Amino acid sequence: MIPHKPNRSRFIVVSVLCGAALCTTIPQCHAALLATIRVEAGDHDRVDTPFSVELAVLSAPPDSAVQLKEVTGNGGSTLPAQITAGNPPQLGSILSGRTPSGTARVFQLVTRPKRGEPGVRLEDNSRALIVSADGMRVLAYNHAIIPPPPGASRLYNRSGFIHPLWSPEGKILTHIHPADHIHHVGLWGPWTKTEYAGNPIDFWNLTAGQGTVRFARFLDTTQGPVYGGFRARQDHVWLKAPEGERVVLYETLGVTVWSLPNGDHTQWLMDYTSTYRCATDQPLHLEAYRYGGLGFRGTGAWHNGNSDYLTSEGKSRRDGDATRARWCDVFGDTDQSVEGVVFMSHPENRSHPEPVRIWPPDSNNGRGDVFFNFCPVRETDWTFEPGEDYVLRYRLYGHSGKLDSAVSERLWRDFAEPPRATLLKRPPPGLTTE
Repeated sequence: MIPHKPNRSRFIVVSVLCGAALCTTIPQCHAALLATIRVEAGDHDRVDTPFSVELAVLSAPPDSAVQLKEVTGNGGSTLPAQITAGNPPQLGSILSGRTPSGTARVFQLVTRPKRGEPGVRLEDNSRALIVSADGMRVLAYNHAIIPPPPGASRLYNRSGFIHPLWSPEGKILTHIHPADHIHHVGLWGPWTKTEYAGNPIDFWNLTAGQGTVRFARFLDTTQGPVYGGFRARQDHVWLKAPEGERVVLYETLGVTVWSLPNGDHTQWLMDYTSTYRCATDQPLHLEAYRYGGLGFRGTGAWHNGNSDYLTSEGKSRRDGDATRARWCDVFGDTDQSVEGVVFMSHPENRSHPEPVRIWPPDSNNGRGDVFFNFCPVRETDWTFEPGEDYVLRYRLYGHSGKLDSAVSERLWRDFAEPPRATLLKRPPPGLTTE
């Protein structure tokens, strides 16, 4: 995930330290050569795979228009690229087409004139931040308070969640405030059984009145030709504190949507990262429980007869609950077409492969509604200590049409073991390309 890298560098998708300085002047009449970059496929075949590389010194400002021009093989390939500010700055792109395992491709990073609309765009309608890729809506992040249905308790008021999550065909894949679980809000991430200073706090089942999660503010937003998204701070609030309310946990939610090559509207790719930090000098203890962390409530159109799950271990709705998985494809029929989302867990997440909560066939009186949850505390407790960051990283792949499990496995490998990009050398002073 490029624009929102966590505080710990070990969570960067690809990191390369290089002390070489880049050229310091950019002629306005030429495309300036900024760097040469080698990208290795590694042990896996790659197909349209995101990669990134850290740049030790950047001569152009982060909003400069750049691209990668391939110099290996017959050359000629040009990849959109994007630079995000940081210390050091970071370059992101997508290794388009097929790159066989064991091979490498070499590119020149050059400037280009700014042109056209960015691949990933953000639009804020004052209630939600909508993220689109190449004109295709992917998600809406609700930063305003969304009330529950009329007659329901105000305790169900909620902000800081994703809904709708759209399929590549534009179908809504998430559900909020279903009658059976009014506290379910699309794609969201509270904790259930926690203890703070000897007090129980349930941030998930809002009707208990013990806790809630609220959007606090945006830390930054990004849009561009390769990726776009946001970082938001979310406050986990203890509602029954002696002073009335107390924020006990900060969450930095980072969401990045990628612009896939050729504006393909049969798929989308999103990174979802939560970084937790205690808000006080007291720890927050998470008790082992089957719910907690990233949760997904599927559209009300899905049920036993038209939807299912498939995990990396070959488990389904029938036998998947409480098993561990690296990824899980959640899919169903939506207006006579198959739509789905593959949820992927990063190997550095706690308890990876993570235990999952999958609603079995008899859920909701046998209707078989769809709920999925990666839950790193399903089997063991977890304590957040003050002054430490705790990071959970996920990647989501939205697809239209039935997906082969081999594709899900390849996508997970791209996430878990991405291509390795290396900054090769400092370009000769004044070298430019036409």
